[in-house]
Amino acid sequence: MAKILIVDDSRTSRKILRGILEEAGLEVIGEAVNGKEGVELFETLQPDIVTLDITMPIMDGVEALKEIMKIDRTAKVIMVTAAGQKGNVVEALKMGAYEFVTKPYEEDVIIDVINKAMKA
Repeated sequence: MAKILIVDDSRTSRKILRGILEEAGLEVIGEAVNGKEGVELFETLQPDIVTLDITMPIMDGVEALKEIMKIDRTAKVIMVTAAGQKGNVVEALKMGAYEFVTKPYEEDVIIDVINKAMKA
């Protein structure tokens, strides 16, 4: 079973995403409210997959992705973006992000991306 870390400053977004993942039988092993905390939890928890919001306080998702990739070049990070952040998404994919999903969440899309990441 995939162990997943959710990094998002929105409590509502974390709750919705956790519900989708757990309903699909996946294990959420931690949640972080900003990129800095996300990087720290990535090191501690060593999740299989990280969902990483792009826009967050303290450290944004792109900076957090850079730090995670320094720790583990093979990390599977799925960027979460709102509409209108295409530039950040392209940058994140170039830096090693596995894929991206958009808010509002579509259950089947998220589960499909997670399943593909686990097989990659």
